[in-house]
Amino acid sequence: MQKGTIGVTTENIFPVIKKFLYSDHEIFLRELVSNAVDATQKLKALISTGEFKAEAGDLQVTITSDPDKGTITISDRGIGMTEEEVNKYINQIAFSSAGEFLDKYKDQLNNIIGHFGLGFYSSFMVSKKVEIQTLSWKEGAEPVKWSCEGSPEYQITKGKRKDRGTDIILYLDDESKDFATEAKINELLYKYCKFLPVEIVFGKDNKVINNPNPIWTKKPSDLKEEDYLNFYRELYPMQEDPLFYIHLNVDYPFNLTGVLYFPKLKDKLDISRNKIQLYCNQVFVTDSVENIVPDFLTLLHGVIDSPDIPLNVSRSYLQSDANVKKISAHITKKVADRLEEIFKNDRKNLEDKWDNLKLFIEYGMLSEEKFYDRAEKFALLKNCDDKYFSYEEYKTSIETEQTDKNKKIVYLYTTDKDEQYPFIESARNKGYDVLVFDSQLDSHFVNLLESKFKDTTFARVDSDHIDKLIQKNEISKPDLSEKEIKDISDTFESVLPEGSHYSYSIENLGENDGAILITRSEFMRRYREMAALNGGMNFYGSLPESYNITINYEHPLVKKIIGMKDEKLKSQLEDFNQKASTPEARLAEINKTISGKKDSEIETSIKDEQKSIEEGLETLKNQRKGVLSSFGKECELLKEVVDLALLANGMLKGEDLNKFIKRSLSLIK
Repeated sequence: MQKGTIGVTTENIFPVIKKFLYSDHEIFLRELVSNAVDATQKLKALISTGEFKAEAGDLQVTITSDPDKGTITISDRGIGMTEEEVNKYINQIAFSSAGEFLDKYKDQLNNIIGHFGLGFYSSFMVSKKVEIQTLSWKEGAEPVKWSCEGSPEYQITKGKRKDRGTDIILYLDDESKDFATEAKINELLYKYCKFLPVEIVFGKDNKVINNPNPIWTKKPSDLKEEDYLNFYRELYPMQEDPLFYIHLNVDYPFNLTGVLYFPKLKDKLDISRNKIQLYCNQVFVTDSVENIVPDFLTLLHGVIDSPDIPLNVSRSYLQSDANVKKISAHITKKVADRLEEIFKNDRKNLEDKWDNLKLFIEYGMLSEEKFYDRAEKFALLKNCDDKYFSYEEYKTSIETEQTDKNKKIVYLYTTDKDEQYPFIESARNKGYDVLVFDSQLDSHFVNLLESKFKDTTFARVDSDHIDKLIQKNEISKPDLSEKEIKDISDTFESVLPEGSHYSYSIENLGENDGAILITRSEFMRRYREMAALNGGMNFYGSLPESYNITINYEHPLVKKIIGMKDEKLKSQLEDFNQKASTPEARLAEINKTISGKKDSEIETSIKDEQKSIEEGLETLKNQRKGVLSSFGKECELLKEVVDLALLANGMLKGEDLNKFIKRSLSLIK
């Protein structure tokens, strides 16, 4: 029997392994199964070179467990180890046999997994004791037993293994006994080992639990469409079939294989991430690939496998590396190539799937400048008639009609065809086209396109009257005195919504447009939406919704209401005019007299008279407004017209909606 001390630089190596070396204790099984697969792959390499001439036999890796005893055994029939090799590769921590073996057999072997070192010692994260039973493939080799109880001391004695290969027996500590249950082992094997290149056997029925030949290891020319779909269903059993796929197969200047799928996204930006699985020579590493691919590509599903992606000792965290950047750029290019190919060769297919693909494309264009440069060639715009256009096609189709007096092309868009239907109809009546931007990124995306397209502006179709959105000529103002405008405003505002976030105007919009037009500021609304999407309330996001309310002076009902007001309040308004005429004349005279004088040069008596007149006129003004407001609140026709405008904008609710319904029914009778 040999006793000794494991070659480590500190007596505390095992507590470090147990607590800090690996970020996730469950990966011990991945490490040990990977080592068993390595040993098997090494034997296959020896067979291929003719060095191993005996019968290979069954080369499966077998996992067994005893939940009652709290043990797990990982067995392989690979190359095994001699006592010298156990001393070299087990007792000297961080010296990996795979690295040395790779140098010798690099021409025959591609799939050595365990060249990161320390994998075996992950077993001590969950075990109070670890035993190795091993027998080398070499002629005349003796079986070896190695055991260690989680301290630097170990024992080597004669082993009992009868055929070549290695058994790793874990005696789990009390906190880790759950790892020996069949359900837990199944879970870990499915997560980490389901595509290992050697058959893995586990369970009462000795069932093979993995697929050793996943499609990303095969040539695209050997695969059919159905093969890709079946593999997707294997990866994501509960998901809808994907839209498209890309087969990655690169061997220079880095090694990269994999299959990426475009899932149906629609508006599921937040819940569709972390569906790309990263493998290293078919060993699962992580499904958090943010450092491997650009952020927008994390919306894709599928598998990436590369031995050239650097990993830390736990294989759980990715490091910054030049290879990673090259791989990231290559994947982005391949995605753009695939989409451009579909656009050129199968555009109908792209159009049919655009609504489910658009969110992904927009996210990529927003977050990656290089992707935008590629995507503007195949990205599509959809209008309210469900017709699709490339960017250049759409510009050509609208630039004649939708160029305003300032030589800017105006892109009209809607975010909700039903809610904004009246505004869409107004635009169509003018011969204009309206795009649909209804995804959660579109407030940002509209800004991006506006910055990229030359001499262009984007306007949501309900952000103003159509003649203002695409202004061809100056819009004429109503021929009204300042006092008449104030009277109309006071009358209408008495039943219109109140607040600093409502602004009012009286304009000529034509007798065929609505009596009252309620619109939302394009600038304010867009920045509020962007603030909401960013998960915070910045300055714009904290402000209340801003509305512009326009009274259409040319509408017959507005003229009728004004006529009713003039008729009913004629004598009262004339009385106010009479009472105000003399003080207004005197105030004008005072203002003329003191014009240009400093405050110290004006007599106190003049200042007092000026103040007294202003206060009197303000009282008359408030009395006049009160009379107009009372009329407005009593005018059923005015309330009906206002409520119709509010209803058209989804702003009439609760008690006010109930009153509107009752009033409408009474007016119909």
